[in-house]
Amino acid sequence: MLLRKIILSILGIALVVGAILFSNYLIANKNKPKPQRPKVVKTVFTDTVNNSTIPIVISASGNLVAKRRVELFSEVQGIFKGGSKLFKPGQAYRRGESLIRIDASEYYASVQSAKSNLYNAIAAIMPDLRLDFPEVYPKWQSYIASFDLNKSTPALPQMTTEKENYFITGRGIVSNYYNVKNLEQRLSKYTINAPFSGVLTEALVTEGSLVRNGQKLGEFIDTSVYEMQVSISKSYSDFLKVGEPVVLNSLDGLKTYNGKVIRINGSVDLATQTITVFIEVANSDLQEGLYLEAQLEARDEPDAIEIDRSLLLDSNEIFAVKDSML
Repeated sequence: MLLRKIILSILGIALVVGAILFSNYLIANKNKPKPQRPKVVKTVFTDTVNNSTIPIVISASGNLVAKRRVELFSEVQGIFKGGSKLFKPGQAYRRGESLIRIDASEYYASVQSAKSNLYNAIAAIMPDLRLDFPEVYPKWQSYIASFDLNKSTPALPQMTTEKENYFITGRGIVSNYYNVKNLEQRLSKYTINAPFSGVLTEALVTEGSLVRNGQKLGEFIDTSVYEMQVSISKSYSDFLKVGEPVVLNSLDGLKTYNGKVIRINGSVDLATQTITVFIEVANSDLQEGLYLEAQLEARDEPDAIEIDRSLLLDSNEIFAVKDSML
C-alpha cells in the first residue's frame, strides 16, 4: 500500500509539472510576433495608351491566276505546221502573232474554186445588166473590176430596187457569195493568232502532228495582269468595296505589290460562311501560281489603340496599370 501511494504521488507531481511547462510554452509562443511574408514584386511590360484612328486590316492569302486565259482548241483537221517560233511551254508571243498553223492547202483550193465560180457568175450577168438595168450597171462593173481572188471577198453592192434584187438573187449570185464567205470563215480557223501578248503555258501538239477537229492544242495566258481569289469572313462583307486598295506581300516578306478589289461574290459559302473576294494585281515580277498574303483595308476605327490579340482576357478585357497597381 505504501509503495502504491508513493507511485501515485510521483505521477501526480509529474503531471502537475508537465502541465505547468506546457502552459508556459503556449504563453511564450502566443507572444511571438507573426513572421512577415516577403513582398513579391512582379515585373510587367507596359505601354502608354495614346488613342488614334486605327485602320482595320483583314488578312487573307491565295494563289495568283492569270486574269486572261485562252484554251486553244482546233476547229478543223490537218497537219500541224511549224512557225517562226517553237510551239513549246514558256514561249512568248506578241498580240497578233501566229500561235498555230494547220496545213490548209487542200481546203484553200476549194475556197479559190468557189470564189472563181462567184466571179464567173457575176461576169455572166453583166451583159444583161447593161441592157435591162443600165442605172445599176456601173456599181456592178466597179465591183467585178476590184474582185481579187487572193483577197477576202468584198461585200456585194447594195441593191436599190426589187427588180434588181430579184434578178441578182435569181441568178444565184447571193447564194454563191454567202457560200464563199462561209468557206473563207472556215479557212481562217486553220490559223490561230495570239489574242493578246502573253506566254504559252501548255503545248499538247508538236510539228507534224495530225490535228483533229475539237482537239485541245494548248493554253495561252496574259502575264501582265493576275487575279487572286481569297475567302473572307461574312462579318467583314459590309466593310469591303470594289476598288479598295490591297497590299500583297510575298511569303518571305521581301516584296510588296499593290492591288485592288475588282469583284466580290454575292453568295456566302454554306460550309465556311465566307465570301469570295477577287483581287487584281499587275507586276512584271509576278507569275501564275505564286502564293501571296493580302492585307485588305476594311475601315478606320476612331479613338482606338492597336494591341496584340494574345493580351486580351475573355476576348474583351485587358490588364491596366494604375498607380503601380495591376
